[in-house]
Amino acid sequence: MASFPVPGSSYRGPAPEFAEFRASQPVVRLPAAGGGQCWVATTHESVRAVLDDVRFSRAASYEPTAPTFPGLFQAPPGMIISLDPPAHTRLRALVSQAFSVDLIEAMRPRIRRLVGELLDRAGEEALDGPVDLLGKFTFPLAIIAISDLLGVPAGERDTFARLIREFAAVDAPELAAAAGEKLGEYMAALVFGKMNAPGDDVLSALTQVRIGDDKLEVGELIGLGYTLLGAGGDSTACHLASSILTLLGHHNDVWVRLGEHPEEVPAAVEELLRWITLSTNDTTGLPRIALEDVTLFGVTIPKGDAVFVSTNSANRDSQVFADPDRLDFQRADNDHIAFGYGIHRCLGAPLARIELTTSFEELTRRFPAARLAVAEQDLEWQKADMNHRLVALPVDLHGKGF
Repeated sequence: MASFPVPGSSYRGPAPEFAEFRASQPVVRLPAAGGGQCWVATTHESVRAVLDDVRFSRAASYEPTAPTFPGLFQAPPGMIISLDPPAHTRLRALVSQAFSVDLIEAMRPRIRRLVGELLDRAGEEALDGPVDLLGKFTFPLAIIAISDLLGVPAGERDTFARLIREFAAVDAPELAAAAGEKLGEYMAALVFGKMNAPGDDVLSALTQVRIGDDKLEVGELIGLGYTLLGAGGDSTACHLASSILTLLGHHNDVWVRLGEHPEEVPAAVEELLRWITLSTNDTTGLPRIALEDVTLFGVTIPKGDAVFVSTNSANRDSQVFADPDRLDFQRADNDHIAFGYGIHRCLGAPLARIELTTSFEELTRRFPAARLAVAEQDLEWQKADMNHRLVALPVDLHGKGF
């Protein structure tokens, strides 16, 4: 009998048991590794149903009586991803004024310049040998982009990046707690600075939004900064690295084609978002608590039980995606839910898409002969992290590798 988290997940797909769950148990009850039990939604339909049902509460997962799951990252209480309506509805309405598609789209030229600068340096370094695209490209890109979004000064980005990585260390709770406290102090100082002297960044815009007399409080602004850090920094960097590995390790022909046909990059990005498994536990890691007995897909989830959703599994659902385990880089009507669904759908999705699309347009155009510098089986992965994260991604940009 499998237990949660189910072992066997990799960047190439969720644990094999999820295929069996999807076929027979859209919502499956599993014993939890730390004791007790939980429920996991495994199909496209059941994941969307849980995410769309107000009887499953994020806020209730912070109650003293709520079940706990040691070893899983749990977002701090009060963050937008930790709230239910109406508190969530209010916060989302205020945030949406500043975090608009137009504002994010205006960042596209800056992102393209940043990608170009990072790849110029990587290309020069590659003349002397392989380049670690994780350390030299994917993480710097994500960190600088989110720093620009929040208005973090350039001289403080390295410290910022280190704290973000430590905060995500689920296997080192003391280190993560200390990093979280330091990030909170830093974010508070940043928020007060933006309130007193607004700039042209999103955090400054958030300090100014109003609906009538309502505005975002300091604590809410700090929580929003945390949310943007996690989604816009760590997750984007890890996904981009795994996407590069997927193409260079298994689809060199597609890499070359994308360089010759950049108009095909957006569809390829969407397919990689669907296919790449980001989370190491195959779920969002954010439990929802049943506020009453809920019957769903033939099972009754008792009041007080925890429910997780597996977007990784949902994105491999054959009822929605033809031949779901195959990468189809020209897949039409790609209804993936890599960015979530419903009221908690990721606010940073437009920015992530710009970063991913621009990265692949430039990488494949500049370096059509790029190859992995080591065999894939020799790559090292971080252990006990919330995302599938490579230690390094050595690439020969000029085509002498594997």
